[in-house]
Amino acid sequence: MSDFGLLALAGFGVALIVGLTGVGGGSIMTPLLITVFGIPAPVAVGTDLACAAVTKTAGAIAHRAARNIATRIVVLLAAGSVPAAITTLLLIASAKLSPQQLNHMIRECVGVALLVSIGMLLLRDPLRRWGAQSTHLHGIRRHRPALTVLVGATIGIAVALTSLGAGAIGAACLALLYPELEPSEIAGSDIAHAVPLTAVATAGHAWLGTIDGGVLLALLCGGLPGIVLGSLASRRVPIRVLRVMLVTTLALAGVKLLA
Repeated sequence: MSDFGLLALAGFGVALIVGLTGVGGGSIMTPLLITVFGIPAPVAVGTDLACAAVTKTAGAIAHRAARNIATRIVVLLAAGSVPAAITTLLLIASAKLSPQQLNHMIRECVGVALLVSIGMLLLRDPLRRWGAQSTHLHGIRRHRPALTVLVGATIGIAVALTSLGAGAIGAACLALLYPELEPSEIAGSDIAHAVPLTAVATAGHAWLGTIDGGVLLALLCGGLPGIVLGSLASRRVPIRVLRVMLVTTLALAGVKLLA
């Protein structure tokens, strides 16, 4: 099979997982592009973001049709993430790093963000259960709008640097702040929030020149049908086993990136 076919197959598999769980897109695809396909880290991040901007739009449409999106939460997250992503990309551009320095910095950031994402994936369900029962969080939840914007800002920085974080970090924080949401609503809201964030981050990476058009086309050929199929099936497929497999894969990728 050609590289184009392998990239398309990878795009389909990763997008299917994103549609089912709301997480795993950048967490799998960016390390995969770096470690398996040998693509430089800045180009892997930029190209994955460009792919996510398109595929997550399709996923958001599918989740909207399934009524899985909490619009107010999406707006609050975007209010923090979009300005944070723009600021991060401007700082990268102003640093005037050499290609080698930029590649090293982003590769290291991807590895660290990957390990954080693993922790967030493992903690999401326990946090949701604890958040639903904890009396200490009732007072904090009066400030949920401000905290949601802060979470969005954190995600914006992580995504602009690594393309990781929108799903894993966002899902864990939403589970803690909004335990009343169903898992499918958390997944749908995460994907909907990723649409404006990845669009802005993609524009920034296009400006930096870190997007590969050929790789992007291959990923989209597989990713578009994958995310629509996963989004439509998100309420029907048990994802516990899938999540264990996802965490194992991410841990192996993180070790390889940081080794």
